Amino acid sequence: MPKQMTLCIIYDDSNILLGMKKRGFGEGRWNGFGGKVSDAESAQQACVRELHEEAGIEAQDLKNRGKILFEFQDTGKQLEVHLFSASKYSGEPQESEEMLPKVFNIKDIPYDNMWDDDKHWLPILLENNNIDGYFLFDANDKVIKKEIKTY
Repeated sequence: MPKQMTLCIIYDDSNILLGMKKRGFGEGRWNGFGGKVSDAESAQQACVRELHEEAGIEAQDLKNRGKILFEFQDTGKQLEVHLFSASKYSGEPQESEEMLPKVFNIKDIPYDNMWDDDKHWLPILLENNNIDGYFLFDANDKVIKKEIKTY
């Protein structure tokens, strides 16, 4: 069974808030905020917790935006990631042990320093579409198969 995860993208018409992953899975890449869903919480509760832990903020208008299943060919690992977004938040983004938050102009998203899949689905999400997706990665974290459905 896939590991349950969350990912929250904070954006408005002109800017997106990303975090540089400082340790662990995805280290050295810009990403949204999120992480593991514990047995005692819903995906939305995990998203709220992770936003607070990683960036010190609280989403004001959190929306469920779909799911993406990530599969890693070399390990067989599967992650079912529940996508969320918000355009308003309270608090000031703060660096944590895990993430360094930074605001980017939507036109300057650093796709070259993100997961390989992000360039495929993130622009679709930023156009306010919901997503159901699947990505298969090779041993070098390159996408070798993808499916994206919008709704």
